[in-house]
Amino acid sequence: MLNWFRALLPKEGKFFDLFEAHAVTLQAGARSLRQVLDGGDGVPGFCADVARHENDADNVTRDVLLAVRRTFITPFDRSDIRDLISSMDDAIDQMHKTAKAIILFDQRQFHPDMVKLGDVIIKTADLTALAVPLLRSIQSNAAKLNTIAEEVTRLEDESDRLYDSGISALYHGPARSDPMAFIVGAEIYDHLEKVVDRFEDVANQISSVLIEHL
Repeated sequence: MLNWFRALLPKEGKFFDLFEAHAVTLQAGARSLRQVLDGGDGVPGFCADVARHENDADNVTRDVLLAVRRTFITPFDRSDIRDLISSMDDAIDQMHKTAKAIILFDQRQFHPDMVKLGDVIIKTADLTALAVPLLRSIQSNAAKLNTIAEEVTRLEDESDRLYDSGISALYHGPARSDPMAFIVGAEIYDHLEKVVDRFEDVANQISSVLIEHL
C-alpha cells in the first residue's frame, strides 16, 4: 500500500542533479590529479586545483544530505542516497589526500606506473559520470549500469597490478641507494591505488541501489 502511494507522488529530481554535479567534480579532480603526475613546476598549482574541486564536491555533498532531511519523497532509499553521495565524496577526498602527500614530500617527478594509475583514475571518474545520470531510470538502464560496474571492477584489478609493478620497480631501483625514495614512492602509490578503490566503492553502491529496484 505504501509503495503504491509513493508511486503516485512526484519524486524529488534535485537529487539526480546533485549526483551529476558531484560527478563533474570527480572528473575535474581526476584530470587535475593526472596533470599533477606530469610533474614539473606546475605540480603545486594542479594540487591546488584538486583541493578546489574537493571543496566544490563537499558543497554538493552537504546539499544532498540537507535535501535528504528536508524532502518527503526521495527517488530511492534515504540510506542509499547518503551512502552513494558519501562514497562519491570519499573518492575525491582520496584524490585530495594524494595531492597533499605529493606537496608534503615536495615531489616533482613521478614514476611511469604512477602516471598509468592517473590514467586509470580518469577512466573510473568518467565511468562514474556516465553511470550517475542513468540512475534517473534505474530499471530501464540496468544492463548499462551493470556493464559500467563491471568495467570499474576490471580497472580496479588493473590498478592493483600497476601498484604491484610500481612497488617492485621502486624496490629494485631507487630503494637500492635511497631508502627514503622507496618510502615516499610507496606512499604515493598507496594513495593513487586507493583512489581507484574508492571509485569501485561508488560502483558497488550503485549496484546495491540497482539490486533493490529490480
